[in-house]
Amino acid sequence: MSFIDEFRANIELLPNILQKKYALLRDLDKSLEEMLRQNEQRCEQEIEEIKRGVKSGNIMPESSHIRFSDDALDEQKHSIRIADEKVTLAVQAYDLVDAQIQQLDQYLRNSEEELRREKEAASATALSDQSADAIIKSGRSSESSRGGRKKTRLSTTVTAAAPVNPSMDLDLPIDPNEPTYCVCNQVSYGEMVACDNIYCRIEWFHFGCVGLKEKPKGKWYCPDCSATRKPRKGK
Repeated sequence: MSFIDEFRANIELLPNILQKKYALLRDLDKSLEEMLRQNEQRCEQEIEEIKRGVKSGNIMPESSHIRFSDDALDEQKHSIRIADEKVTLAVQAYDLVDAQIQQLDQYLRNSEEELRREKEAASATALSDQSADAIIKSGRSSESSRGGRKKTRLSTTVTAAAPVNPSMDLDLPIDPNEPTYCVCNQVSYGEMVACDNIYCRIEWFHFGCVGLKEKPKGKWYCPDCSATRKPRKGK
């Protein structure tokens, strides 16, 4: 199976896979909204009960036992688990699309290299043919100049072939609707890292553009967000 056939087979399966993941994301989102609404109501009710207990004197204001019920805390933990599962699904969907993009990019790079080699081979063949023709013409001229009487010698001038640029730029079409990222304002490719500032205006960055060679450990902030996070010195 050729690369094109394999890529077409994989890309045809991608929409169905993404549709299932997005459907699961919607279900999780609904569950999370219901859980948060239920927990908010429970917490408001318990706060009112605590206020009434403090007002009646049954609960001391400085008591260390003032806390939400185990049910309320369990609901909050469950909400966090649902949110984490949503993030995992979103990352999986992104990785599926990114894998197809990287596969296509690799194919285009291989095709460009193959075209470059073919052009170099064609140029070398053309130069070789021109040299052979020049030698044949020169030999014929020498033969015609032999004899008892004087004849005009024919001179053969071989014009050097113009140099061929081995590199070839391919103007690949770019989807104008594809989003751009990073300080370079280019589309997604290769390894990228996300800024941990939720208000970052760019969000995603290419490793090379921000001086990274491997995935950073812990939280990572882009240069702009890092500058804004530095505490200002007192006057």
